[in-house]
Amino acid sequence: DLLADMRHYWPDVLHSSLNRTQFWKHEWDKHGTCAATLEVLNSQKKYFGKAIELYQHVDLNGCLLKAGIKPSSSYYKMTAIKEALTRFYGVTPKIQCLPPEEGEEAQTIGQIEFCFTKELQLVNCTALGGDSNPLQAHWKLGNSELSVCNDSLPTYYPSEVQ
Repeated sequence: DLLADMRHYWPDVLHSSLNRTQFWKHEWDKHGTCAATLEVLNSQKKYFGKAIELYQHVDLNGCLLKAGIKPSSSYYKMTAIKEALTRFYGVTPKIQCLPPEEGEEAQTIGQIEFCFTKELQLVNCTALGGDSNPLQAHWKLGNSELSVCNDSLPTYYPSEVQ
């Protein structure tokens, strides 16, 4: 009963496939089974349901719109995006980008990652130490990989990744 919400709120935007369940299977196998040590996340339904609930609670697009940052409208400074998110949420997220395509100068936001404690409270992603996303090498779009965004490059905030 969560599939419609998952397709809407947690799509696999980096891999075109009619069968999106491989992406969610990967998320459960890699993250959900670890999170399942917590009672509130100890089943697939609870894990994906809570992820959707947290996504709606965080309301990332609403926060960025309040800061004048709109998807697909123009390029932004990465520092402005980070400052808006940190100011609004009180924590530092991890933002990953696709590098500029050949002949382009702007990077494209591919993922904004918020980190949570075991009590599901927001926490600075930098406070976790090390690489909080060991899957980074798996996230590819064509020949490009997501990596931590470059603060000095213009940044494109897409409405979706093609």
